[in-house]
Amino acid sequence: MDNLDDDNNNWKTVVDKRNDSLSYSVKCCKPKDGGPLKYLSTTTFYHCSRDTLRDFYMDNFYRKEWDKTLILHHQLQIDDTNGTEIGRIIKKFPLLTPREYVLAWRIWQGTDGAYYCYSKECDHPLAPRQNKYVRVGLYRSGWRIREAGRNACQIKMVHQEDAGLNVEMAKMIFAKGIWSYVCKTDNALRKYSPIKRMQLTSTVSAITFVQKVPLLLDSTSAIADMAHPEVPEQCNKKKLSRKPSKKFIANGLIIAGGVICLARGHTNFSAKVAMAYMLSKLTKRREPSLHM
Repeated sequence: MDNLDDDNNNWKTVVDKRNDSLSYSVKCCKPKDGGPLKYLSTTTFYHCSRDTLRDFYMDNFYRKEWDKTLILHHQLQIDDTNGTEIGRIIKKFPLLTPREYVLAWRIWQGTDGAYYCYSKECDHPLAPRQNKYVRVGLYRSGWRIREAGRNACQIKMVHQEDAGLNVEMAKMIFAKGIWSYVCKTDNALRKYSPIKRMQLTSTVSAITFVQKVPLLLDSTSAIADMAHPEVPEQCNKKKLSRKPSKKFIANGLIIAGGVICLARGHTNFSAKVAMAYMLSKLTKRREPSLHM
């Protein structure tokens, strides 16, 4: 994730600030295909462990206590064979109709100890569309959490979503509010207690089934072969089992596996090029109905 200037996009700095407990920088670019803005952020938290930051970011129950935009989080499925979790999230923003997210995500741990997560939009039979919400139709987000020197850790994130807003309006709202939100996030992180972490780990979630990055994907050539994954078939809406089939999960997460492995800290140029190419393909393939 050290070189994401794919497709010759011009990344522009949106925010670059710091205080005594964290540093934060974020850039954005307009994709050539005219899709939603892409954001690349790097946040370093001082006096924080890697595992604590991972749990904090994945704890949606605690998030509801401090993030007033989050009004609902509901787990829809969890696959205990590979750790893929599917959930429904409702967020409310000032002056806007609430946004609904139906997402699938999975966490890996690299051989370097860093954690990687990839999330994308999906459809699910337990989350039918409702007129009172705006369903977010495109959502791609990936992050890496790793140690950043003594007693500090860093989360680096690539994010793109289509929340149904004008591009320039979305950019303005983000630029004006993001630093305040990051500081609020930091305050919540400092209050994240061992008891909260125990409650999280006692709940079956993606963290329960964290796996090592698959060795079979540990090469640039293997990842390059995944640049054009097949779109999986729609799940059978008549079957409402909370445990998805292996095919349902495996097909949809081919992309995620590629992104995560390429983000593992390879320093060679070909890996960086492959990473940029993969992210470009991910954000350009915008089917009317995508399934994980």
